[in-house]
Amino acid sequence: MPRAWSLKSRPNGMPMAGDFELIDTPGTPLGEGEIRIANHWLSVDPYMRGRMNDVKSYAPPFALGEPMQGGAIGEVVESRADGIAVGDLVQHMAGWRDEAVMPAGHVQKLPALGVPPQAFLGQLGMPGMTAYFGLLTVAEAKPGETVFVSAAAGAVGSTAIQIAKARGMTVIGSAGGSDKCAWCQSLGADVMIDYKTDGSLVRKLLAAAPQGIDVYFDNVGGEHLDAALAAANLHARFAICGMIDVYNSSHATELHYLPRIIGARIRIQGFLVSDYLAQAADFYREMGGWLQEGKLQSQETVFDGLDTMPDAFLGLFSGGNTGKMLVRV
Repeated sequence: MPRAWSLKSRPNGMPMAGDFELIDTPGTPLGEGEIRIANHWLSVDPYMRGRMNDVKSYAPPFALGEPMQGGAIGEVVESRADGIAVGDLVQHMAGWRDEAVMPAGHVQKLPALGVPPQAFLGQLGMPGMTAYFGLLTVAEAKPGETVFVSAAAGAVGSTAIQIAKARGMTVIGSAGGSDKCAWCQSLGADVMIDYKTDGSLVRKLLAAAPQGIDVYFDNVGGEHLDAALAAANLHARFAICGMIDVYNSSHATELHYLPRIIGARIRIQGFLVSDYLAQAADFYREMGGWLQEGKLQSQETVFDGLDTMPDAFLGLFSGGNTGKMLVRV
């Protein structure tokens, strides 16, 4: 019988294993226009933490006792839909489970770009699009500028580093631990800050960017956002992608340098990748070209088996991933 992870209780602060429950999902016959998918790869992303709270947001909260959702790649094993055949690989949002049944209009067949299927959950999927549009469209980063990227060893941050370098920018990144910092430098980061070492993050960034920063790509919030405010040049642009520092806390970090928004005329803009899906063709064209030219590298942290999904998710908040976090079903 198919299985899926559900939310048993809403977390208070950091989620715990007991907040999740693996449930059976009765198999259903296909209706006209529907397909059945055997999931092979499941995406694990920080934004999922927000959907565990019963609050109004850009996406509805997960319903208690019901299968959770998230990005997934799977193979069509049964089809009653025109244009979708058995054996097709598709991307969809019915993750956290081993089998999905849905209308064909809710999936996308994978483009033939000659990359492993799971790449469409990473650099060629939501994280890659987030880095691409956040850096180039939201922050309007330009060649010759200095870009600061937090959570630089994550799926979004590591791609943002490489896009910035491909476009001729200087990149300063922040990551936790010497191994992650070394990996980011191998991707092209000019300077890396290990935020886990002793000392003020503000002072570390000011030392790494003595001429200041023009763009901040924020995956973290908190102290990283405050440091970016301290180092920002006149008319700096901040693309706010995520704030993983505060996802499990009700207390926001005090921003000592917030008044610099006024004097430095800093533009701070939050965004969702869904705002830019209509421009996906531009993304695939340029990212596909960089892949073929060898300008993009990726790394994955893979957990094996549906049973490991909560462990993989919790690993996001303890620095347990380098690159994209995935579960192989």
